[in-house]
Amino acid sequence: MMDSIAEVLARQLESLLIRSGQRLVTVESCTGGGLAELVTRIAGCSQWFECGYVAYSNTAKQELLDISSEVLENYGAISEQTALAMAEGALRHSHAHIAVSITGIAGPGGGTVDKPVGTVCFAWVNRDGLAKTARIRFQGDRLQVRAQSCLLALQGLVDILDKQGSGIRD
Repeated sequence: MMDSIAEVLARQLESLLIRSGQRLVTVESCTGGGLAELVTRIAGCSQWFECGYVAYSNTAKQELLDISSEVLENYGAISEQTALAMAEGALRHSHAHIAVSITGIAGPGGGTVDKPVGTVCFAWVNRDGLAKTARIRFQGDRLQVRAQSCLLALQGLVDILDKQGSGIRD
C-alpha cells in the first residue's frame, strides 16, 4: 500500500515540477536515499530531478552541505534547524529550484527522552525564499518510519508546488 501511495505522490510531483519548469534536489539522512529512489522510479525523471544527497554523518552534513558546527552543536542532527540547513545547503550546491530534507531517528536505537525513536525533522526550501520545517514522531519499526518519512516529504513538496501553481503563497 505504501508503494502505491508513494507512486501517486511521485507522479503528482512530476506533473507539478514539469508544469512549473522546476527541478528538485533531495537531501536525506535517516531515509538513506529512499526518497531519491522513489522519485527516480519514474522514467524521464531527469527532466525534473536534479540530484540527491545522502548525508548520514555530521561530518558529511558539514562537508557536503556546509552546515555549521554551531547548528549541529546547538540543536543536534535531529532538529528542524539542521533540516533547514540541509535543505538550504542542497539548494546552494545544486541547480535545483526546490529542496527537501529529512533527518531523524528511524530506530530501533538512538532515541532519547527529548528525541525518541521515530522523531523525524523535515525542511522544504525554494529559491523564492519559501522555507518550511516540520518535526513529526512516527510510530512503527525502522522500515515504517523511513517509509512514512518519504511519504511526508513527497506530500509536502506536492502541497507547496500545488499552492505555487494556484497563486497561493504562505
